[in-house]
Amino acid sequence: MNWTLFSAFLLITVVLFLTPGPIVTLVVTTGARRGIPAALLTVLGATTGNALLLLFISLGLSWILKTSAEVFEMMRWAGAAYLLWLGIQAWRHAGKASEATTPGGHVFAWRGFIVAMTNPKSIAFFTAFLPQFIDKTLPVGHQLLVMCAASIVIGGALDSGWGVLAGYGRAWFLKPKHNRLLDRISGAVLIGGGIWLSLARRPV
Repeated sequence: MNWTLFSAFLLITVVLFLTPGPIVTLVVTTGARRGIPAALLTVLGATTGNALLLLFISLGLSWILKTSAEVFEMMRWAGAAYLLWLGIQAWRHAGKASEATTPGGHVFAWRGFIVAMTNPKSIAFFTAFLPQFIDKTLPVGHQLLVMCAASIVIGGALDSGWGVLAGYGRAWFLKPKHNRLLDRISGAVLIGGGIWLSLARRPV
């Protein structure tokens, strides 16, 4: 692993999973209304959905890099620009409530899975995000495997934390000023990350 890139990946991933989105909104709502066990079941389903998404995305990225390094590099530049755009949007809309899809059914794990698998922002984000931290001088498959595993563990742990907090603290931590702060932190990290990744490009 390139530990410089991987450390940056871990930092940005933690901040992003801390920021409320569709999955966090669903987990918090479930925890506040149904209790901690239901929230953790929702997290289990969402984590499973994220794992499948990451598997498909990593397989596609591996194939693209093996097929055309030029296309992969174009994806990295486009991804850096996308991260900048996401950061600006997060900063501009800080504090506005996120809405989660409400799928049918009464099984909490299944609801979490559906929300994770049907969230197009997750697909676009991870497709743009993962290539930024790949060192093409090292085995690509191993790097993707480690990053995907780390994302799943971080996401599951932090989503579980949201669920537990919701079960105990109800809506205290979802006050607008708290959402605003989280969104602005996320926006600043994304903007800084996008700029850093753009400047850190090296000929290969």
